[in-house]
Amino acid sequence: MTLRPWHAEAWQRLQARRERGALPHALLLAGAAGLGKRDFLHTFAQGLLCQQPADGVPCGTCRSCHFFVAGTHPDVVQLSFGLRKDGVQRSEIVVDQIRDLSQRLSMSSQFGGWQVATIDPADAMNAPAANALLKTLEEPSQATMLILVADAPSRLPATIRSRCQRIDFAVPSRDESLAWLTAEGVKDPAAALLAAGGNPGMARDWATDGALKQRSEVRGDLLALATGRGDAVEMAKRWQTNDPSRYLWFAAQAATDELRARAEGTKSPLESTLDDEALDAWYGQANRARDSLRGPLRADLVLLELLAAWR
Repeated sequence: MTLRPWHAEAWQRLQARRERGALPHALLLAGAAGLGKRDFLHTFAQGLLCQQPADGVPCGTCRSCHFFVAGTHPDVVQLSFGLRKDGVQRSEIVVDQIRDLSQRLSMSSQFGGWQVATIDPADAMNAPAANALLKTLEEPSQATMLILVADAPSRLPATIRSRCQRIDFAVPSRDESLAWLTAEGVKDPAAALLAAGGNPGMARDWATDGALKQRSEVRGDLLALATGRGDAVEMAKRWQTNDPSRYLWFAAQAATDELRARAEGTKSPLESTLDDEALDAWYGQANRARDSLRGPLRADLVLLELLAAWR
């Protein structure tokens, strides 16, 4: 797994602590989706278990690396969304999962080295699960590394965040992002980066899966609604069928562009009839709607409410 250029500083800082034998017992990898937190996690965890790493980078050929890549390493525990009794995947990480994890970590390493446990997404733990994890963080087992991954770390209790060494993944500079996207073979890196709000990982993914077309679709829909030519119900149904969270991302982005055009005195791209205060409130509503999709609310109703407010 190749680290991304903007990972270099955090990687070297972590490896320096490893050289001194001063690694923390818990890490929190925090930052927006698309910045490579999980690539960083996998490389670091594999390197920690590797029998002959170079500057923390795994060799890829030793027995430990083979087990790790195959997903069968006995000293690795990966915790994510489990299944309910009826076989449906949960939308949160629950307390029983954390208790099982804590029990597993109380055992000795089978390879005689580190044990590595990951919780991803850690910000999906419910309150009882977070409380149960707190005890494990306060009483860590020897040679155990617990790594939490969170796209929205603010959802984690402060007591959890304060007991982890936090590594923040920030959006790199535009030049660094464009250079990386070009090296990744993205045909129009500038357009993809603009659509992704400067996030290079998202830009790379979106450049190949129709996201730029989706962005244009959102702007066309909002323009149609503002000029009385659109059907909010039809739009809500269409947005629901193909990654509604991304539709909402582009909707919030469009509102920002509308406000910017007004501030600069240029032509309004969406012809919204909302005043500046209402438009700013709509931007906030679009972002809250993205959060609502994580919960039990019906996506079509969330989308319809937002589109009706725009019209």
